[in-house]
Amino acid sequence: MKLSVARRNAQLDNLCAALNTGYLRIYSGTKPTNADTALNSNTLLAELRFGATAFAAANAGSAAANAITQDSSADATGTHTFARLFASDGTTAICDVTTGTSGAELNLSSATIQSGVIVQVTSLTLSQPDGS
Repeated sequence: MKLSVARRNAQLDNLCAALNTGYLRIYSGTKPTNADTALNSNTLLAELRFGATAFAAANAGSAAANAITQDSSADATGTHTFARLFASDGTTAICDVTTGTSGAELNLSSATIQSGVIVQVTSLTLSQPDGS
């Protein structure tokens, strides 16, 4: 099955709307299988907050995050390996994304986060696959 671009955009817009005023939590450790997998041995490095409209409208199966509120004091020191995105209730996991300094879904300026330091997102883009 392959989805049309219009369907991909609609599905992505729906997912992104679930992140309005939600949370972006950055972790170290092994990335779980999926967003339903418990975070047992992962360390929370930083927590940032999405705005009231978390993402711009999807275009060509991708959506870029609007401004994300920084974490003014990181929770722990470590190398980030993934992030989990949560709904506004802070407990409903929506998805996991890859992290890096470039070419990842979530890009940060450094591969490591230091406890107590400000953490800002360089870019975050979500994509809806076409089903192939």
